[in-house]
Amino acid sequence: MKKKIVAKGSLYPKKTVTKKNTISKSGQISLNSYEVLLQNNKNWAAETIKQDPDFFHRLANVQKPEFLWIGCSDSRVPADRITGTQPGEIFVHRNIANMVVHTDLNLLAVLEYAVNHLHVKHIIVCGHYNCGGVKAAMGRHNLGIINKWVRNIKDVYRIHREEIDYQTKESEQLNRLIELNVQEQVMNLAKTSIIQKSWKEEQRPYLHGWVYSVDDGIIHPICEMGHDDHIDPLYEFDDL
Repeated sequence: MKKKIVAKGSLYPKKTVTKKNTISKSGQISLNSYEVLLQNNKNWAAETIKQDPDFFHRLANVQKPEFLWIGCSDSRVPADRITGTQPGEIFVHRNIANMVVHTDLNLLAVLEYAVNHLHVKHIIVCGHYNCGGVKAAMGRHNLGIINKWVRNIKDVYRIHREEIDYQTKESEQLNRLIELNVQEQVMNLAKTSIIQKSWKEEQRPYLHGWVYSVDDGIIHPICEMGHDDHIDPLYEFDDL
């Protein structure tokens, strides 16, 4: 079976897209994988309205999340599912290996908005054990453009090499680097003028470093920092 879809509302000339579905032996139409997502969305929206008729009306007017989540892009670590939060309760930024890189304008824009406009009280950097991004940083293979990203993790490995290499098993070395990487990313947050200015003026947000275990679904707190904690004076601004 074929359906024709005509693009609407575009600045470009209209294009006709052919969509193919398959028919099973029983005569039922089998949806493409992305269509299943759209159908699931409709089912979720309908069920949500059934349980709480004003749910979307409340969300449409305002969002006041208490948390900013900086997590890994890994599909097994959805921030809302593993924390039991609902839409509107947690502001999310994700990238490979949950990095806070001082030249990443995407991350910094999210941080600026979360701290100075949403006024979040807590920022969570959450990694996960057996992270592929961290594992790649421990190797020496050429990964193309990914090399430039994971090099930041290699720097963490270099700084903590003695402690990591002290672990006897490769899996233990990997997981220790994952924990140390989370710790370093929390420290990178503390180095930003965004966080330091907010600490000085409003004594918030608290910074948390967590690691999620894919094996059992449990989050393990690694570190935390607040406005009364100090970092190396070299990174502390004196004119905020």
